[in-house]
Amino acid sequence: MQTVVVEINDQKAFHLLQELEGLNVLRIIKENVSENKTKLSDKYRGVFSKEDAESFNLHTQTMRKEWDNT
Repeated sequence: MQTVVVEINDQKAFHLLQELEGLNVLRIIKENVSENKTKLSDKYRGVFSKEDAESFNLHTQTMRKEWDNT
């Protein structure tokens, strides 16, 4: 026997797996297994260049000031 982890992208695929379980082809061990939650800062670290990050930060600060002025 071999155990694998599968990410379901479509509900039809999950139903197909349930049918295969009914035919004793496989066994669903756990449903809704959640991954470890990663912080957004860790997830997106290194994605933006330093210049893009500074530009985005400046734009965000400007938008926040606009909200404060209303």
